[in-house]
Amino acid sequence: MPIGELIRNLRQARGWSQGRLASEINKAFGAGLTREYVSRWECSKVAPGAYHLRHLSAVLDVPLAVLEGEADRRTFISDIVATAIAPVVASDLLSVGFAARLRGGPSAEHWEATLAAYGTDYMSTGAADIQRRVAGELVVVQQQLDDPRLWSVAARLMTLYAKTFPGSDGSKAVSWYRTAARAADRSGDERARVWVRGRAAIALGYEGASLGVADILADQAMAISGKPSLGLVNAVMGKAHAAAVRGDGTTAVRLADQGRRLFDRVGSHEQTSDYAVPWWRMNVFLSLLLARLGDEKGAVEAQEQARRELPVSLPRFATHLEMHRGLMLARSGDRAGGVAYARAALDALPSEKHSLTLRMLMDEVRA
Repeated sequence: MPIGELIRNLRQARGWSQGRLASEINKAFGAGLTREYVSRWECSKVAPGAYHLRHLSAVLDVPLAVLEGEADRRTFISDIVATAIAPVVASDLLSVGFAARLRGGPSAEHWEATLAAYGTDYMSTGAADIQRRVAGELVVVQQQLDDPRLWSVAARLMTLYAKTFPGSDGSKAVSWYRTAARAADRSGDERARVWVRGRAAIALGYEGASLGVADILADQAMAISGKPSLGLVNAVMGKAHAAAVRGDGTTAVRLADQGRRLFDRVGSHEQTSDYAVPWWRMNVFLSLLLARLGDEKGAVEAQEQARRELPVSLPRFATHLEMHRGLMLARSGDRAGGVAYARAALDALPSEKHSLTLRMLMDEVRA
């Protein structure tokens, strides 16, 4: 295992961002380290010298021999991290959960504000940075489910948590999406019931993963309510993507047209939240859908429309659009060119901004 990959795995196991790792080293040793330097280590652009290896050993609580390569790094990750770091994380979460129960926990209004903040954070940070934080919130909110309103909060948090796992693994992500749907049902909140299922459907459909589950959740959302909503837009577009991945172009186009009509009625003004579907994001959905269907003209038009309004604070989605172009190249017969184009787009994005969805999209281009 390369030293960069080991550093990244150890950092993520602690739930730290690259900036947090640099900060911890600076606090302990006054090293003047930057986040960018940590990123260069993890991308294997530069290897840490003996000076920084000693710092990493102390801050990450890992034997120096492992960092220096004298011990097997992969064995350390599988055998040591699971037993040494996980109990610390579990202890913190248990403490937070019991403290919340004893105090009564935050108000419903506080939880709604927390959800709004996570909706914004998720758009600009990677899954690893947010996963542990959301896990902590779930431990707290599950202590407050005597209040029916908080089942809706829990359901939306579970949906976000599910998105930090790859939908293709067939277990964690799907299990959490299904649990989120059941939690939303307990809330009695129709909009939450539709939104949770729709968000899961578009996540799985966009990833091209667990397509049967995407269809089921989308169908459930549409059966709960046909009233135009962002949840219904997500459900219809998720089902459209599932059809496109299967090669059913007729169904995909029909559903995409239905999704456009719904969007025209309920599209968001909010631009930077995972709970929103503004014009640029709808075009990101359409860009990949049309690229999958081989409609290059339509895909390019959607990409241009998305770029016109895509906030500069969300470079990850600009990378999505570039990778869609790589997919178009690969589907047109230039597989090597498509892979190279998509790879260059992904490499241009700082590693801490990468998402599971981007990695799965890279796999789709290769395939």
